[in-house]
Amino acid sequence: MNYFKYINTILISVIEDLVDEEKLPVGLVLSRIGVEPTKDPAHGDLASNAAMVLAKPAKTNPRELGQLLADRLVGRDEIASAEVAGPGFINMRLVPDFWTDQIPAVLKQGTAYGDCDLGGNETVNVEYVSANPTGPMHIGHARGAVIGDALASLLAKAGFKVAREYYINDAGAQVDVLARSAHLRYREALGEDIGEIPDGLYPGDYLKQTGQDLTDRDGDKWQKVPEDEWLPTLRIFAIDAMMDLIRSDLAALGVKHDVFTSERDLVESGANDEVVKELQSRDLVYMGTLEPPKGKLPEDWEERPQLLFRSAKFGDDVDRPMQKAEGDWTYFASDIAYHRDKFRRGFGTMIDVWGADHKGYVKRMQSAVKAITEDKGALDVRLCNLVNLLEDGKPAKMSKRAGSFVTLRDVVDEVGKAAVRFMMLTRSSDAPLDFDLKKVTEQSKDNPVFYVQYAHARICSVIRNTVDAFPDLSLDDSSLSSADVGQLQDPGELAMIKELASWPQVVESAALAHEPHRIAFYLSDLAGSFHAFWNRGNSDETLRFIVPDDQAKTLARVALARAVAVVIASGLAVMGVEPVEEMR
Repeated sequence: MNYFKYINTILISVIEDLVDEEKLPVGLVLSRIGVEPTKDPAHGDLASNAAMVLAKPAKTNPRELGQLLADRLVGRDEIASAEVAGPGFINMRLVPDFWTDQIPAVLKQGTAYGDCDLGGNETVNVEYVSANPTGPMHIGHARGAVIGDALASLLAKAGFKVAREYYINDAGAQVDVLARSAHLRYREALGEDIGEIPDGLYPGDYLKQTGQDLTDRDGDKWQKVPEDEWLPTLRIFAIDAMMDLIRSDLAALGVKHDVFTSERDLVESGANDEVVKELQSRDLVYMGTLEPPKGKLPEDWEERPQLLFRSAKFGDDVDRPMQKAEGDWTYFASDIAYHRDKFRRGFGTMIDVWGADHKGYVKRMQSAVKAITEDKGALDVRLCNLVNLLEDGKPAKMSKRAGSFVTLRDVVDEVGKAAVRFMMLTRSSDAPLDFDLKKVTEQSKDNPVFYVQYAHARICSVIRNTVDAFPDLSLDDSSLSSADVGQLQDPGELAMIKELASWPQVVESAALAHEPHRIAFYLSDLAGSFHAFWNRGNSDETLRFIVPDDQAKTLARVALARAVAVVIASGLAVMGVEPVEEMR
């Protein structure tokens, strides 16, 4: 249950009663009324803007209306007090039983607690990674992979029907470079001395295996023939080999996609031509010339007619080329065809996770999506900023089997999948991220991965120790949900419960904002509340989870601890991280 929505529903019912009693006018718009946490807990649990939103249309004073609503709210079972503050905010404090009742709710639902129908089973396409198939993934790709994967899980938890997609950029010049690089390694596998890798080709050792595999399959068939004969075959062979490598890297990170779409297949199917015809029929493309790029001197610039899309008509800064002057397709044309294909597959909502270096590309693609869907589709782009790989505060020096960068697999092998995934979500995607190999493996509160996992492991330890202290107690979730949780009145206990109760709201708000990093923030706060109460028990025996002479109190606290563990596991599942039962 999202208790913010629940209390908001109560508030609206109070307003509707006042309308029925003719103490407020009919026709009030209630959609702008909101309930949110108070900025200062000393002022209560929740605050509402209802009086300030409705005062003008109700032709009354905000504070007077606030007092009228507050008086009615106090009569509800869930609300202990309601007071008017400032210009008309209504601050509410909920009864203790409302909070403690959240514990059995968590235990009965398990990790499904926080699931909701916000999405109404709407289909959403989340496209992420989409790295060029020219080599293994690097640590920068890992961030987009984790953010996209976690966002997809978050949306699914919020009630959306999600497709996870990878777009294979296999139609550009870079795959011809890949094929030539693979052919060089193929010749090497056949015993040739290839010397230094020429400039412009991919130097990574990972292509040695590709060359050997081609040798094993075809022998020396392609060794002496002209390039135009072997290039098409090696292009396909190398792309397939690189996609196998990429899939393996993604699997090591726990990332899976439902759909892989090939740019080359779309182009060869005539999708680009279809898009142009469709846009021509609506006068959205024309032959024109572009302004010189910034920094170009007029004498350096040759005006050449190109096929341009009227991107500016849909919010972009300028119109954009779909074909080069020579007639070759631009990446933009293929991307328009790809997003049109997504829309035709039933995805009105599309989310793309891109690197920050594509920031300048966002407006044109959003303009294109508006055009090709006739404003029925929407594209949201999540940009991922740089990852600075460090080791004890200094730039990391690791093996570079890719030839020019540190691979994702190197990092996963070094610190583990869980640490990589969690750390990639500890900052907003558009902020740079420092990833320190030493800090993510140290056991300290400064390491968010350890801090959250330690809370879960401590709770598992509490339950094991409770079995030893009270062998006759049943500690399964069903039994714990019947504990007398009304005994939990300490401020530290209530702080944990309030954190638990906010989990459904966190899921909804993070899903609406397309910001999975909010889950990591929430789990850190929840773990902090748990550790704070645990530490108080070190100096005050009455606050320990296991109270030897009080079985009922012990059962209530273990129920609370278990509820915290359940929600931590629920949040970690969204992040794609397994909770641990012991720290090693």
